[in-house]
Amino acid sequence: MTLTFRPATPDDAAFLGWACVAAARSQLERGWFDIVLQRDDAFVLEFAKRLTLTKARSWWHWSLFEVAEVDGMLASAMCGFGDESVYRASSAAMAEASDQMRISKEEQAQFWPRGSFIMSTVSGEDGAWTIENVATAQAFRGTGVTQRLLERDLELVKGFKRAQISFFIGNTAAQRAYAKAGFAFVEEKRAPEFQAAMGTPGTIRYAREI
Repeated sequence: MTLTFRPATPDDAAFLGWACVAAARSQLERGWFDIVLQRDDAFVLEFAKRLTLTKARSWWHWSLFEVAEVDGMLASAMCGFGDESVYRASSAAMAEASDQMRISKEEQAQFWPRGSFIMSTVSGEDGAWTIENVATAQAFRGTGVTQRLLERDLELVKGFKRAQISFFIGNTAAQRAYAKAGFAFVEEKRAPEFQAAMGTPGTIRYAREI
């Protein structure tokens, strides 16, 4: 098995879109995109693909991602950033992708009411490098690819002393991978609205020194 790493490119958009959807679902059958879009799997994946290619540079944008390849096949992806402006660009990115997918403005106005529960368990520390949208293709799970990709990303980080990553309560696979990469428990946040929407109580945040 030959494992290689590289920055993502726009040509990886389909895989990156899948990674965003998979990360949002975590260990569950449905995730934030499914709840907000209320469409079938094919539509959700196409929407997420377009989301990675928008002019708005959100935390779903291809330029923030690193990917791992195994024998030339895309195996894992994750994004990292130290500027929270990519979160603030989320609405603009969603609007771009929605317009491309011909979602009416009336329905777009329902996205936030449908998805606002996600803010109920937000957790983070200022000045830390943040890792998001971590996902590994089924065929490569349990092979150490995720851990190696995390380590690779942190080797490239400059100007930050801490890194942080969050995951859903109950995602034991993510918990093991992040612990092996040197992350440790910081806090847990639970909320009734998160439980009602997602079927899991909330999120856990891990962090580590860089």
